[in-house]
Amino acid sequence: MRQVLVAVLLLSGAPLLAREEARPRAREAGVTVGILQPGPLNAITDVAGVKVGQVTLPRSHDVNTGVTAILPHGGNLFQDKVPAGFVAYNAFGKFMGSTQLAELGEVETPILLTNTLNVAEAAAASVEWTLAQPGNEEVRSVNAVVGETNDGTLNDIRGRHVTVADARRAIETAKEGAVEEGAVGAGSGTIAFGYKAGIGTSSRKLPASLGGWTVGVLVQANYGGVLTIAGVPVGVKLGQYDYRQQVEEKKADGSVVIVIATDAPLSDRNLRRVAERAFGGIARTGSSFSNRSGDYAVAFSTNVAVRRTAAKRNAVAAVEDMPNDRVSPLFQATIEATEEAVLNALFKAQTVVGHRGTAEALPLDKVMPMVAGN
Repeated sequence: MRQVLVAVLLLSGAPLLAREEARPRAREAGVTVGILQPGPLNAITDVAGVKVGQVTLPRSHDVNTGVTAILPHGGNLFQDKVPAGFVAYNAFGKFMGSTQLAELGEVETPILLTNTLNVAEAAAASVEWTLAQPGNEEVRSVNAVVGETNDGTLNDIRGRHVTVADARRAIETAKEGAVEEGAVGAGSGTIAFGYKAGIGTSSRKLPASLGGWTVGVLVQANYGGVLTIAGVPVGVKLGQYDYRQQVEEKKADGSVVIVIATDAPLSDRNLRRVAERAFGGIARTGSSFSNRSGDYAVAFSTNVAVRRTAAKRNAVAAVEDMPNDRVSPLFQATIEATEEAVLNALFKAQTVVGHRGTAEALPLDKVMPMVAGN
């Protein structure tokens, strides 16, 4: 039946996202990651004020791409900057705005994700949107923050189909609440571990005894390795993993961008440390962190006490700063939420027939018996 469906889609030229019933998130399917509890939505938007907007371009055989926008808060981001930390774990990629972000330790625009060759359009949209905000009439410099992964297997990436208007629409439609996952937005054409992946999100809510803070993560998953779920080497059991001699063109190259939000009052220094820990979650999924993989993470705090307002920038100001001895639970939360976000991207994504090949959905009917009881 699947083969017949794909054939009909190919002949009709219809959008090539295989029509399947809605797939469950990892936790809904019975996979529990970590020891901490997720927030109500189990999403980055569990951090109060964070908004996510996604634009998925109309699908065709050649176009499977889009934009995902993350807004740290709903106000004027340029005037009320948020402290942030940035990590390039393996810098084979293009992360626009990263040098100023790392130098000053703050984010002043939405964080946009898209494909490798449309970074410029996303940046232009961020600049346009920022300049248009009331109160920014005298702004002469904007540090647009844009991450990317390469979706050139499923998407005609050389066609550079994402426009400035598409990216701006992702910003302007950003909202609080549930976040769509899988083959949507910047994850429309991405592949992880040889299976269709995309956008995934998760969160952790610390108990009151550990501060009660929330950590939320959103990932654009597009990397390789040996898929591992809840400690089980699922990729090996499925016979699909990188460096297996019998399988041609299965390589570990790829990328992942991780965006971490928290309401804990952290300095940019400790936010950088939080961003570093996210790669512990990526490692748990079986990543190879290969030479040609662009692996990036940016973490920011929404806490009003550490927000960098115009008043604070023009005078010596006292700000809250969580001590080092209290950040370890946030590290744990980040690792767990990152791991589960990747699994959600894989679990939710459906099969996509694209420009240079097909990415099959992770076969949950085979996977779940493997991880049962773990």
